[in-house]
Order: sequence, then structure tokens, then C-alpha cells
Amino acid sequence: MATRAVTAVVPEYWDDACRHLGRRDRVMRKLIPQFGEARLQSRGDAFTTLARSIVGQQISVKAAQSVWGKFIEVIGGPSARVSPNSVLVCDNESLRRAGLSARKCEYLVDLAQHFEDGRVHVKQWQVMEDEAIIDELVAIRGIGRWTAEMFLIFHLMRPDVMPLDDLGLIKGISVNYFSGEPVSRAEAREVGEAWAPFRSVATWYIWRSLDPLPVDY
Repeated sequence: MATRAVTAVVPEYWDDACRHLGRRDRVMRKLIPQFGEARLQSRGDAFTTLARSIVGQQISVKAAQSVWGKFIEVIGGPSARVSPNSVLVCDNESLRRAGLSARKCEYLVDLAQHFEDGRVHVKQWQVMEDEAIIDELVAIRGIGRWTAEMFLIFHLMRPDVMPLDDLGLIKGISVNYFSGEPVSRAEAREVGEAWAPFRSVATWYIWRSLDPLPVDY
């Protein structure tokens, strides 16, 4: 299926973060060199990123890609621009044909409505604090704190986010720091104190230690 090419953006702070983490943390010192020039990348606009996160909830990556492709067809095909309006002009039956559940259809429409009505301040996000952005996002149906934190990391590329609700992060900390023993949120948070102010970068490398293939949002 043909899709429009999207330029990937890489954080400017990445090399500084890697040097900082290598100095502060013995695990990071060994882990970072294993992945060479691989970097966190941001693609797409804010609305598309959030829409993809909703589509992909509670299904496999492969299934999410399939449903997203059908969703793109419904709103106008591979060359169509994903936008709030492109969702709002679709009737519910069309969205369901893409393989979306009734609840996810509702979530996508609510997301589109928030953007269309200006209830999210997209143009101000670059200067807003992380928690203020999270507060705006979790007011949208279908978006919880984890999704908002993924958005901060993968779209806004905020450097110091530690998503303690992420099972992969907790598992990775268990494997890399506690010899596979169970880890509490408090213990994970304590490990992350050494990573500040680049906890997003360390989290990304912890994810890579479990799965070398990076995930895009």
C-alpha cells in the first residue's frame, strides 16, 4: 500500500543524553553502544500520532497496522491527510468497516472534536510543562496517562519522561538491574533518578534491550 513519505525528526539532545547516562549509570554505559546510531524518531503530526495510539490499543502491532491501513482507505485512500475533519465527516458505519470497535470509533470522534474545538492547545505545547499537556490529553476519551506519556516521548520528544505504567519499562529494569526479580514502581523510580534529566532516553534504551526493533507512534 502506498503511503505519503514522512520525514523523521531526531532529538538534538540525544548525544548529550547518551554521554550523561554513560557517566551516571553502569547499565546504560554498556547498553547504549549496542545500538550504534539508532535514535528515537518522531513522525507525523499530533492528531495522527494520537489517532494511531487509539487505533492500536489492546491489539497487536500487526493488527493495528492492518486496521490503520483500512482506516486510511475509509478517509480517502493513501494520499489522504489524516485530520480532525477527515474523521468528523465519516459516519460511524464507515469507521466500523475499517475494523474499529464501537468504542474506538467514539474515541476517535472525541479526539477529533477536541482538536476541532480548540480544547487542546497544540500550538502552545512546545512551551507547556509535561504535566499540563498530560492533563489536556487525558481529558480526551480513550487517552490515559500512559498514552499521554508515549505522546510526550515519541511526538514532542520530551527528554525526561519516565512512564512507570509501562510494562516494558518495568520488565526491562527488572532484567537489567535486578537479575529478573520483580520490581516495584518505587524501585523503578529510584533507578530512574540516576537517569534524570534524560529519563526518556534511558527508557528508550531499556525498551531496546527487550526488543531491538524500535516502535514508532
